[in-house]
Amino acid sequence: MRRWVSSDGHEVDPVVIEGRPLLRVRHLGYHVGYCGSVAEVAAHVDLADLVEVVELRQAAEARTQG
Repeated sequence: MRRWVSSDGHEVDPVVIEGRPLLRVRHLGYHVGYCGSVAEVAAHVDLADLVEVVELRQAAEARTQG
């Protein structure tokens, strides 16, 4: 699953609610809102500061084996 984070504690991740794809925005673990577009996310987060969280295969395999 994809997830993006910013240096100031924002997290953005895709969710589906009642069949509708949305982007959930959280800040320091607190719910900020659900956004229907990237433009709406930009109202809460500096998009240039977002980086995608990528889970490395080796780390994932170590968790399943350990």
